Amino acid sequence: MDKTTGLLSEYSCSLLYEDLDRDTIHQVKRTLIDTLGCAMGGYLSEPAKIARSLAGSVAGSPPARVLGTQGYSSLDMAAFANGCMIRYLDCNDSYFSPGGGHPSDMIAAVLAVADAYGCSGQDVITATVLAYEVFCRLSDQVITGDYGWDQGMFSIVGATCAAGSLMRLDQEQMGHAISLALAPNLPLGVTRTGELSMWKGCATASATRAGIFAAQLASQGMFGPGEPFEGRRGLWEQAGVTKEVTLDEFGGDGTQFLINDTTFKFYPSQIHTQAPIGVAVDLYNRVNARDIDSITIESYRTGVSSPDTEPEKWAPQTRETADHSIPFLVAMALQDGAVTPGSFTPQRISDPSLRTLMSKMTMTEGPGFTEKYPQQYNCRIVVTTSAGEKFEASTSYPKGHKNNPLSDQEVNRKFTDLASAVLSEQQCAEVLNLLWRIEEASDLTGLMKAVEV
Repeated sequence: MDKTTGLLSEYSCSLLYEDLDRDTIHQVKRTLIDTLGCAMGGYLSEPAKIARSLAGSVAGSPPARVLGTQGYSSLDMAAFANGCMIRYLDCNDSYFSPGGGHPSDMIAAVLAVADAYGCSGQDVITATVLAYEVFCRLSDQVITGDYGWDQGMFSIVGATCAAGSLMRLDQEQMGHAISLALAPNLPLGVTRTGELSMWKGCATASATRAGIFAAQLASQGMFGPGEPFEGRRGLWEQAGVTKEVTLDEFGGDGTQFLINDTTFKFYPSQIHTQAPIGVAVDLYNRVNARDIDSITIESYRTGVSSPDTEPEKWAPQTRETADHSIPFLVAMALQDGAVTPGSFTPQRISDPSLRTLMSKMTMTEGPGFTEKYPQQYNCRIVVTTSAGEKFEASTSYPKGHKNNPLSDQEVNRKFTDLASAVLSEQQCAEVLNLLWRIEEASDLTGLMKAVEV
């Protein structure tokens, strides 16, 4: 077992609910509410329907329920279906410091395994914190996108550790589970380049599925390669990581758990679009889109790089590309004053009036913006009208950022707004009540029943 595997397996097997502070437990509840809201909001999507259909054709022992249904599936396929729902709207949380991605994708694995094994609410909370610690600590060390890989590289490790913890793997088994997750699964960065496909929202669901399968293998006595991270042709060598990766600390014993550093999304779109949308919505109240002559958008390098290098972001054809396109989303916000899950109809994506507004835009790095990222998500938009008037708005911390967080009431409202497409008002209230008191639950039976569509 190499050093990284040893550190991860030791921490995964030692973290207890009693190690968690009150603020962290509260943040987990907020995160579960946010994540389940996103799942219910994505329930009717085509990728979710495909995943549920496949999950329904598979049986498992022990069986796990698929969110929103009365049906059961295998552990890994239930997690895959749950993950596709969670991720579809691109509205679940993000972590960037400076790497990252969407750690709540791993909650799909936590819910499936906890349901199947009859785990308590406290177990769910602890496993969620564990998954976030593993994902975020590794993401702090290695920016997967810089090496051409997808964020699922670390989602699979976090999901494996969380699943293994709920399955009560010992430290040796946990090490093998981590190895068995890594060796067969290196996700390509092509998932998030060019014209984006349905797979954009399913890639990390696939990672959580593989993580559960790896934990199951290890629980049955399967051994994996001994040095999956640092060994010859291990992850660091094959992924092109040349720097030394050190995991010096994890949450607990006075060190903050990194789930507290995540960003909740206010809009159903990619993280780098959150600030531009918010700024554009501010300008909507001050200028009529029909009067606009030019639009200048300033952001940090990561924010402007995708539109700079990918022409597809200036003419999106799919929902997955549209919710990653700053030009498209700014145009919609300036014209509609809002961006919602209902904004991404085929007709709206191809709307000529939005394309006309996009043609008036230029994007550039703002002064000092890149240097301040990821601590700040700076964005400034300057709109000039045909009459020569200038209107400007800016932000450093878009709504949902840890320095501009959603209140508990706003998290509740986000859940209800997203879930109301498939759940009744009474169901939404029941789910919220259960999640705010999840530490009291002996198992997930009540929660799974409450989210049945």
